[in-house]
Formats: sequence, C-alpha cells, structure tokens
Amino acid sequence: MKVILLTDVPKLGKKFEVKEVADGHASNHLIPQGVVKPATKEALEWLEMQKELQEKVAEESLGKSQEIASQLDDMEVQIAMKVGEEGQLFEAVGAQKIAERLKEMGYNVKKSQVNLEQPIKELGEFPVKIIFEHNLEAEIQVIIAEEQSE
Repeated sequence: MKVILLTDVPKLGKKFEVKEVADGHASNHLIPQGVVKPATKEALEWLEMQKELQEKVAEESLGKSQEIASQLDDMEVQIAMKVGEEGQLFEAVGAQKIAERLKEMGYNVKKSQVNLEQPIKELGEFPVKIIFEHNLEAEIQVIIAEEQSE
C-alpha cells in the first residue's frame, strides 16, 4: 500500500514522503496512530499543496534571517556594567545579557543564537557571532563599558 508520511517515522522516512508499506502494517499500526494516510489521488494533490506552502514559508524565513543578519553584521553593541575598584566586573556577561541588549535595540535574537564560548569577565571589545537559521551568521562587536554613576 502506498502511503504519505504525515510525520517523520523512524526506519521508514521523513514527513511528506510517499512510501510503499505492507497493507497490514499500514492499516493496523500506521494509519490508527495518525502518522500516515493512504496515497489516494486527492491525498497526493494535498501533498503537493503542502510542499508548496512549506517552500513558501521557508523562503520567507530565509529572507527575514538574511535581513536581520545583514543589519547586525559589524554592529557595535554596548553593555554598561558595574565595575569594582580594580576594574573587575561584578557579574560576567553571557549570551542571555547580549540577547536582552539586542532585543532592547529592536532585534529579535534568542539566547541560543548567541555563539559565546565563555562569558565575558572584563571590560573591552569582544567579537561575538550570532547564528541564524539557514546557516547564516553575523558577527557583532560587544563593547563592555563601565556603568556611569549619576
């Protein structure tokens, strides 16, 4: 029986693939679990529409990621921190703090997208990569400066 996979099925295939499976396996296991549907003419037409829709969504996502990556590339991001008498930071600057600062600046960047090997623990400028979907990345300069007391 030919079926369309509605989800990724281990040892069978990926979502939206058309596969040939044993009739009993399809009707007793796969169809009742909702992971496949029979590959009828109507179902194959539905499959084509789903693939086109998925392609369109992927293109839009790529466009948005490219736009944000190009805006962020070579940008300087200043973060003011409290500093002790000997110039040491009271707290390290991690991916979370960088992501929050970028959000404040109007860029929707998640903590998981900030590629920081280890937290920044001193004043200065540091290159930091931001990783986006579709293998895109931007490099920003994070500038850690002393917080000015009023």
